[in-house]
Amino acid sequence: MTGHIHQEVLLDAPPHRVFKAYMDSAEHTAFTGGPAEIGAGDGDAFSCHSGQISGRNIEIGRDALIVQAWRVANWEPGQYSLVRMELKPEGDGTRLVLDHAGVPTDAKEHIDGGWHTMYWEPMKKHLAGRAR
Repeated sequence: MTGHIHQEVLLDAPPHRVFKAYMDSAEHTAFTGGPAEIGAGDGDAFSCHSGQISGRNIEIGRDALIVQAWRVANWEPGQYSLVRMELKPEGDGTRLVLDHAGVPTDAKEHIDGGWHTMYWEPMKKHLAGRAR
């Protein structure tokens, strides 16, 4: 069985900065603390958190949309979930809307919390230290 995670987070940076933080290998590495290699286009592979998360970009809408086939290293072979992030301008910042579908039920609680502790909180700190 699988589940769905929906989260919305306000980030104090414009969409182009949020997009770059997530999609640029060096910035992703800087804010998560784990090595990342992220291709920039549709169909490109990515790997982050020292290979613990990997997959492929499905659709990239520059500064607005990130859709990825996403998996954790210890999942069954061939098992992927679908991550969709919309970056919406809100005031001087960005509302990031995450929908993560196809998450194995036994991993849902861990992954739900992981988005906050491994991504949103460190990303907020990272973006606060960068120029707009």
